[in-house]
Amino acid sequence: MRRSLTKNQIIRKKADIDNVMKAGKRQSLSCFKLSVAKNDLPYSRLIVIPVRHYGNSVQRNRIRRQIKEIWRTNQERIQRGLDFAVVVYPSDGSAMTFEEKKTLILNLIERSGSLVG
Repeated sequence: MRRSLTKNQIIRKKADIDNVMKAGKRQSLSCFKLSVAKNDLPYSRLIVIPVRHYGNSVQRNRIRRQIKEIWRTNQERIQRGLDFAVVVYPSDGSAMTFEEKKTLILNLIERSGSLVG
């Protein structure tokens, strides 16, 4: 079983990122903002963007890995053909457990109408 995202599942081009951020449907909580846009591909893609003043590089990379893991393990429940951009803002997120972050992220995906089951 693959334990990481493939290169196809990660948004890398600036034009694709701009498309998700401008044309995407938005949902937000105090520490996460989610944008979802169609991508006309047979699979969904993700990008996680911690803001620059979100802790140090270790904390930014940790939250990036955690959100990618949440997305990877729940991928079968997420609709295909969509691009997801998760922007992470500083808050009491350092005190949150992985399960609390998972609940919040899945709640945002469900509120955007992208969760299948």
